[in-house]
Amino acid sequence: MLVSIFAPPDVHLLEIAGVRDALFEANRKLQSGEPYRVRLVSEHGTPMESASGMTFVPDAGLREATEPSDTLIVAGAYDVPDRQSEEVTRWLRAQAAQSRRYGSACTGAFLLARAGLLSGRCVTTHWQYAERLAAEHPDIRVEPDRIFVRDGPVFSSAGVAAAIDLTFSLIEEDHGRALALWVARRLVVFMKRPGGQSQFSMALTAQTAAVGPIDRIRLHIHENPRGGLGLAALAEVAGTSPRNLARLFNSELGMSPAAYVELTRVDIARRLLEGTAWPIKMIAHSAGFGSTATLRRAFLRRIGVTPLEYRQRFQTTSDDAGDDESALDLS
Repeated sequence: MLVSIFAPPDVHLLEIAGVRDALFEANRKLQSGEPYRVRLVSEHGTPMESASGMTFVPDAGLREATEPSDTLIVAGAYDVPDRQSEEVTRWLRAQAAQSRRYGSACTGAFLLARAGLLSGRCVTTHWQYAERLAAEHPDIRVEPDRIFVRDGPVFSSAGVAAAIDLTFSLIEEDHGRALALWVARRLVVFMKRPGGQSQFSMALTAQTAAVGPIDRIRLHIHENPRGGLGLAALAEVAGTSPRNLARLFNSELGMSPAAYVELTRVDIARRLLEGTAWPIKMIAHSAGFGSTATLRRAFLRRIGVTPLEYRQRFQTTSDDAGDDESALDLS
C-alpha cells in the first residue's frame, strides 16, 4: 500500500525518518498482507534542506506524484509552516479525496486545515501551536494534550517524535497489534506512551501571557510553592480584589489562580522527579503539595500518569530507565 509523506519547507527530518523507519521495520517482519511503499513528496521534487540543515532528496514532486495514496501524511515544519501554494493545496485535496485515510504530524495540521481538509474534525498538533490552530480554524476541534488523534479517516499527531506513535497506530490498524509491538521493540520506544503532551512541555511556558499586572503573582507562586497561595492571599500580594484577580487570570491565562498554582506545583515536582533521586514524599513537600496522595491526584489530573510512572520514563539521574510492557514485553 502506498504511503505518501508530503514534506513542506523547513520540515522536521525526524518526522519523515521516524515514519519511514517504522514502516521499514514493519515490512521486514511482515509475513502476510500488503507491504508498505513509501513515497516522499515535495512541491518541486528537488533536493531540500531540513530545519536542522540536513539535505535530503524527495522521491517526487507534485507533478510526478499522481498515483493515489492509500495513506497521506503531511509532515510538519519548524514553527508554523508558511502558507502553501495553490498547487500544493490542489494536490493535498486530490490525494485526500482518493486515499483511505489522511492526516498530519506536528504542524502539518496547518497545511491540511488551510486546504479545508480538517473542517469538523477533532485533531491535535504540537502543544505550542495548538491554541493558534484553534484560533485560525474555529471549525476544527483541537485537542492540545493528545499524543495522536483519530477521527474517522483523519489522523493527527503531536510534535515531532509523536509521528512515530502515530505510525504504530497505523501499523496496528493494518496488520494487528503484534506487529506494531514488534516494531516498537525494534525501535526501543513505547508503542503507546502514557499520558499526553503535558509530560513533554513545561506547564508554565505553555501559558503564553508574559506581560501584564499578574506577572508578579506568577513569579510569587513559582518562588513560594509551599506558601499560602489561596485566592485571598494572592489578591493581597497583587494589591487587588480576589474577584478582579480571578478575572485577570481567566482573561490572560484562561484558567483560575488555583489551577495555575497546581500547574506550577506539578511543574516543580516534574523537574525534581526528572533531575533528583529524592523520595516522592520529599518532592511532594518541596513542590507545595500537602501529601503524596495530593501530588498523585494532581499528576493524574494534569499529566495522566502517576509521579512514579513519570520518574521511570524521564529521570535523568539514573541509567535505569525502567521497563514498559507495551514496548518490551513481546516474546
